[in-house]
Amino acid sequence: MRLTLAVSGMSCTGCESNIESAVSELPGCEGVDADHEAGEVVVDGDVDEGAVTSAIEDSGYEVVA
Repeated sequence: MRLTLAVSGMSCTGCESNIESAVSELPGCEGVDADHEAGEVVVDGDVDEGAVTSAIEDSGYEVVA
């Protein structure tokens, strides 16, 4: 499964690393790629969207609709 979320608040590669680190720890995550220029996070694997959203928001960023 591939999940793509729009995320605001990322401004640099450090932001990308923060999100990638948090999301990669979730059960079922096979890969994560955050892109601050595109404002999106792409997650591969069998992960719960709510858990991904929580991990991103707990890291200080906002998932936008």
